[in-house]
Amino acid sequence: MNQPIPFGTGHTGRPRPGDLAEVMQQVAHGDKQAFTVLYDALAPMVFGIVVKVVRDRAQSEEVAQEVMIDLWRQAARYRADAGSVSTWAATIAHRRAVDRVRSAQAAADREQAQAAREHRTAFDEVAEQVETRLESEQVRRCMRGLTELQRQAVTLAYYRGLTYREVAEALRTPLPTIKTRMRDGLIRLRDCMGVTT
Repeated sequence: MNQPIPFGTGHTGRPRPGDLAEVMQQVAHGDKQAFTVLYDALAPMVFGIVVKVVRDRAQSEEVAQEVMIDLWRQAARYRADAGSVSTWAATIAHRRAVDRVRSAQAAADREQAQAAREHRTAFDEVAEQVETRLESEQVRRCMRGLTELQRQAVTLAYYRGLTYREVAEALRTPLPTIKTRMRDGLIRLRDCMGVTT
């Protein structure tokens, strides 16, 4: 059974700063009542430090609770010769608060980068589809401006991959005529499409 903590307190009911080192020793041995005293003495200061860094009350409350849990878990690591309990707690609180801000900023940066990638990808895909559709419509319009023989020769050569000789055989037209018609047809397509050489 835990005995009441026999430390002097000031008029505020809180332990004096020197007494916190003794309270911390008891916390290090697992004394829950000592931790209650430590919590009451340090929680307001810890919260004050955290809220100045984090600036969000709900998150600050979470971080302050994490700091107090750290104090409970790490009580055995406290060394009085390195500084006061308050200074040690303040250092832990500040580090935890900065870590939370950095973590929140990193998460926001990742979300923003992902949103930018998704927006850029969606825009690029739409722009590419529109451009392809416009080019296809322009090609169809320009193809309609060719003679029947030119249109057939160009279609067989460029859309079906036939050679000049295979186009001539397919259309039952002499090879020199096919070459001339295709050359003239391609010149008309180039001019219609606005392609410069």
